Amino acid sequence: MKKIRPQDLAHFIDYTLLKADASQNQIKTICKQADKFGFKSVCVNPCWVKFCAKLLKNSLVKVCTVIGFPLGTSATKVKVFEAKEAIKDGADELDAVINIGKIKSNDYEYATKEIRYLRRISKGKILKIILETSYLNRNEIMKLCKITKKAGVDFVKTSTGFSSKGASIKAVKLMKKTVGNYPGIKASGGIAKYCEAIKMILAGATRIGTSRAIQIISGK
Repeated sequence: MKKIRPQDLAHFIDYTLLKADASQNQIKTICKQADKFGFKSVCVNPCWVKFCAKLLKNSLVKVCTVIGFPLGTSATKVKVFEAKEAIKDGADELDAVINIGKIKSNDYEYATKEIRYLRRISKGKILKIILETSYLNRNEIMKLCKITKKAGVDFVKTSTGFSSKGASIKAVKLMKKTVGNYPGIKASGGIAKYCEAIKMILAGATRIGTSRAIQIISGK
């Protein structure tokens, strides 16, 4: 693989700010930085979607938001409503958390239906399904990857960044082995350095979610 320079990583990155206390000025700052450095998207909580969409109206930077975040335990109809509202407000990409408790209860039918509902109402937008791999075993990760692939989801994502562990090379490799070239794989959670981002990409990630985007593209 051709050597990736730090600055070349920008188009892999969803520049993320999902903290509960994120202020409007902080959201405005990441939008300006994302536009300046050419990040793929800004990933913000749903209440900021309309604000970001307005700021980035004439930019190539996409507006990404989260659904059922961070636990994934909202009822499916609540997630669907949240997704519809986000799209109405101007979201280009949706990162939706799977219901992990249902997976642990071996209820894959619930997960399948939920993913299909979200795919149906997000047609024309990018949909990423967050697996929260730190809670799942190998077989559960593989099953969910196959379900998302069959449903036509655009990305499977490792983590919310709000659980006990974030992205791991092992999980990314397993996801890549299961889905092949499609859907894409978003590694997120704890990625703070250039070398960490590169390792994730070499393992199979095609998108990186991080709040440390500036640090990463500076090569630190």
